[in-house]
Amino acid sequence: MSTRHVLLGLLASGPRHGYDLKRRHDERFPQARPLAYAQVYTTLQRLVRDGLVEVEGTDSDGGPERTLYRATDRGRDELLGWTGEIVPPAPHVANEIFAKVVVAILLAGEGADPAALLLSQRAAHMARMRELTAVKTDPEADLTTVLSADYALAHLDADLRWMTTTAARLATLTAEVTAA
Repeated sequence: MSTRHVLLGLLASGPRHGYDLKRRHDERFPQARPLAYAQVYTTLQRLVRDGLVEVEGTDSDGGPERTLYRATDRGRDELLGWTGEIVPPAPHVANEIFAKVVVAILLAGEGADPAALLLSQRAAHMARMRELTAVKTDPEADLTTVLSADYALAHLDADLRWMTTTAARLATLTAEVTAA
């Protein structure tokens, strides 16, 4: 996810300060990794440097002084362009789980067990799927939360199907990996 564009998008509705942007990000993208304040302010500095955001002023509202940022016309243009871009499907087919299976095959003589790895990974995926199902079926869950959980569940389900296929082909994969 492009933090730069997400922050620009959150500024599209009007000026905000960094603290509010972080809070709104975490609310709008509940299943995403929460942004660190340092990441928000570093990204804002880059957006200002690039002319996509400008400082509108400061307010203190009875507390510490906070800088208000707003998207520039150039920032809005970039944001509109970004939203129209197609996200390319995953360009690479290897992933960390697959890499671990292959390395476990290579280390089988030293105690690594690729079948056990797949079973353990499957259990971790199933636990996460149960957590996400509970999140999305909570009667107080908003649509953003439900859709985020659905997205993650679909990806976890694809991983599980891949793990099942790989476990069924483990003997053949082992023969290929160890023959090379």
